[in-house]
Amino acid sequence: MLAVFDKSVAKSPDALNAPDHSEAVSALKNGFLANHFTSVHPGSVTVNLGSSGVIAYSLEKQNPLLPRLFAVVDDIFCLFQGHIANVAILKQQYGLNKTANEGIIVIEAYRTLRDRGPYPPDQVVRDIQGKFAFILYDSSSKATFIASDADGSVPFFWGTDAEGHLVLADDVESVKKGCGKSFAPFPKGCFFTSSGGLRSFEHPLNEMKPVPRVDSSGHVCGATFSVDVESKKETTGMKKVGSAANWSEHY
Repeated sequence: MLAVFDKSVAKSPDALNAPDHSEAVSALKNGFLANHFTSVHPGSVTVNLGSSGVIAYSLEKQNPLLPRLFAVVDDIFCLFQGHIANVAILKQQYGLNKTANEGIIVIEAYRTLRDRGPYPPDQVVRDIQGKFAFILYDSSSKATFIASDADGSVPFFWGTDAEGHLVLADDVESVKKGCGKSFAPFPKGCFFTSSGGLRSFEHPLNEMKPVPRVDSSGHVCGATFSVDVESKKETTGMKKVGSAANWSEHY
């Protein structure tokens, strides 16, 4: 799976920028990275998100234990890879029918949050048990919701391209193609939103601290992120907003 979001939709963390950013390209210009993905994965599907970016997925060469799924509900798109262990419980919690798959569950969880949900985002992700990584985009509000499980069970990478756009994929070569050295594994046990940036769903009270990542050649390649045990956030509760408001604008 691949997603490239314009920097106006999802701003890459500054720490992902490597000192040597010369190998990065413009991932969105002329559909560069999407075209590369298609060439590597024949039969893949690409969804153009207009000025917001692009997403793509392929069902070929899958790990049967960590399958890829694509789901769309109204204006919400979800790329999901992995397996949710407590599917039945979550279907009941969100009032879904028996045929709903993991992608639909993630979309419904997001919609519950967006429409004055009773739970904070960190609890919603924490309630998902299993091995997973997902990329969600809400085109109605131009909001992203991205997460990886606590163990980092699914290969998942992110980076920033030459223009500061956010690139995400389960294939490290695709991320390197667009971002050069400005990439890293997506932090396990974390979620990212357009408005709130990167947060740990296991330790929501703490800030995230970037640590420069050095490759085998001694070059700095982006950054990993860890929980800063000495830094606390002011609040983690969901702010009460009007019914017409979007949770992602307030969190």
